[in-house]
Amino acid sequence: MDQSQINSESLELHKKLRGKLEIKSKVSLNTREDLNLAYTPGVAAVSLAIVENKNDLRTYTNVGNTVAVITDGSAVLGLGNIGPEAAMPVMEGKAILFKEFAGVDAIPICLLTQDVEEIIQTVKNISPSFAGINLEDISAPRCFEIEERLQQELSIPVFHDDQHGTAIVVLAGLLNALKVVKKNINDVTVVITGAGAAGSAITTLLYQAGVKKYRLVDSKGLICHHRTDLNDSKLKLIEKYQTEDSLCQGDHTVLNLEQVITGADVVIGVSGPNTITKDMIKTMNVDPIVFALANPTPEIMPEEAVAGGASVVATGRSDFPNQINNVLVFPGIFRGLLDAKATMVTPEIKIKVAEAIASYVENPTFDNIIPSPLDKNVAKIVAQAVINNI
Repeated sequence: MDQSQINSESLELHKKLRGKLEIKSKVSLNTREDLNLAYTPGVAAVSLAIVENKNDLRTYTNVGNTVAVITDGSAVLGLGNIGPEAAMPVMEGKAILFKEFAGVDAIPICLLTQDVEEIIQTVKNISPSFAGINLEDISAPRCFEIEERLQQELSIPVFHDDQHGTAIVVLAGLLNALKVVKKNINDVTVVITGAGAAGSAITTLLYQAGVKKYRLVDSKGLICHHRTDLNDSKLKLIEKYQTEDSLCQGDHTVLNLEQVITGADVVIGVSGPNTITKDMIKTMNVDPIVFALANPTPEIMPEEAVAGGASVVATGRSDFPNQINNVLVFPGIFRGLLDAKATMVTPEIKIKVAEAIASYVENPTFDNIIPSPLDKNVAKIVAQAVINNI
């Protein structure tokens, strides 16, 4: 099915169904007694019980199984800043994935503001209705402050999937790719091209998982301590997670991607289409690993990467092997967080989830380093990994 046919059929599906979500009652309302118990007067007793103990909110209502999927529409898929109204079909899609893969009820909330303080205050104000917050498609660098502040000020887990979901799946895939090429995570040099929400989170998680030689590249070149044009989030990143790679210790010349990729073992692209070439891959170390994750057009097409000598290639697309897809993470991680009544997602949880996903692939090969995003058992093992490490 080509893209134009997919677009046409998707429009027809959404129009016919008027969206992908509905609310269903868990109880029948056929008799007066049914109404007495589900609503007035019986429901008053439930409210009074919660007044006595607010923790009973999760016992007596669906809050304990409900997550808010919140966006301001500023960085939606590959579409960019399309606003809250146009973001709704994507947020509905996220919500049905939560339900289908992990039984989590997710409510899409699209905010008519892109002001950091207004977003933070709005999420805080609605937080009593939810047991977790999934931030979605909020542009960098604002997303960093929004998530950090909400993590500090709320007692429920806050998870920006574009950052951490992506980073966890990348780590899972990389662990198995390294097994295929027989290299150690502590020894390899990794290039991350793209320093937005995903690139920053990938850099952080890979460092925490054992990568000490990394090269983070933005549109202007290698991100290094002598750059005078870096924003606060990029400066904090390289100050906190200091690379042992010698490229950041040289003179003040800003190196471009072609120079940075030379001699690397791994390149992870979360930037834009056609930014990596076959000739660049040829300058990498033996058995290079290429994750080209831009969607729908990757940084380099898989066949070009293989022609350049890549031993393992992953993309974000479903029509190629090794799809790096966040659906492997967010339903299961929230299932585990809700079941454990957790208050936050720690770096240890992220690493353990990545290891669990990687271990699910018993014998990784060059075209099988990550589970299928349609495998619903993955959410179960992810949830258990969360519960085991709370």
